[in-house]
Amino acid sequence: MKKVYEVVADSNVIIAALRSRRGASYKFLSLIGAGSFDIHISVPLVLEYEELAKRLQWKGKPPWKSITDILDFVCASGRQRKIHYLWRPRLPDSSDDMVLEVAVAGHCDYIITYNKRHFADAKSFGIGLLTPREFLKMTGELT
Repeated sequence: MKKVYEVVADSNVIIAALRSRRGASYKFLSLIGAGSFDIHISVPLVLEYEELAKRLQWKGKPPWKSITDILDFVCASGRQRKIHYLWRPRLPDSSDDMVLEVAVAGHCDYIITYNKRHFADAKSFGIGLLTPREFLKMTGELT
């Protein structure tokens, strides 16, 4: 039986997936709910995803209705975490603290991010750091 990994996605992964249907971020996003991993979220983290997604002004990118549907799916599929203890300030960027808090609250195995250096402190909580490509290779979803 395959291990189901517990993960949280940094906003840069979600936004990269919304910007392009190519690449590991999109593949990662498309696998949410497929059973190889559980994605953990919080209300503040989803609001961060939404705020950044609203800034998408690239020609030919998904219309707002599509983005809203995608974020609704992430919310429906994700494991919502209520943050009872804030670890802030722990990291240089406060929005990264929010990701770390969800990872700690959800006892996540990994934070999926393109900015591993921003989350150096995650290792002190036993949380690994992987890019979407590294994660998909590890799970066998990408060869």
